[in-house]
Amino acid sequence: MRLRHRDGQTVHLSYCTNVHPAEDFAGIVDVNLKGCFLFVRGVAPGMKKAGSGRIVTISSRAGLATSLTGIQAYASAKHGQVGLVKQLAQELGPFGITVNSVAPGFMATSPDYERQWNSYSEEFRRSFADRIAMRRMGRPEDIADAVLFLASDRASWITGQILPVTGSPLA
Repeated sequence: MRLRHRDGQTVHLSYCTNVHPAEDFAGIVDVNLKGCFLFVRGVAPGMKKAGSGRIVTISSRAGLATSLTGIQAYASAKHGQVGLVKQLAQELGPFGITVNSVAPGFMATSPDYERQWNSYSEEFRRSFADRIAMRRMGRPEDIADAVLFLASDRASWITGQILPVTGSPLA
């Protein structure tokens, strides 16, 4: 895209490369951000009435940094989910409700993630765990344990936080 200013100077602008169709973008955002919003909208009234509650979403490391997926919609939706969690924590805190999120690192635990994993070179897959401080891939139990903690009474004064469960510090 080119824009010409009044002074005659031409400015070149670019947007995203490797952009997915708008329908794909909207679908990914609907699942990952709107789905989170609708979930909270469904459970918050009962928690407000009860005067307490724990909401724990699953975001992603892609919501805290750049994404290995290279899918702009996914990273955008997960960044949006991080903002939503923080805003909801502020709004629902006065009702005794905590709102937090667990942000897993990459794990080949679903067909989509397995396809992504298999698309990487043999060398990349062989060396991936060596780039993780804990020197291993994450397991579903790692995520479940973090969720259980944030849903417990031990986390009653933790709200609006995103807990990275990545096996490494975030850079």
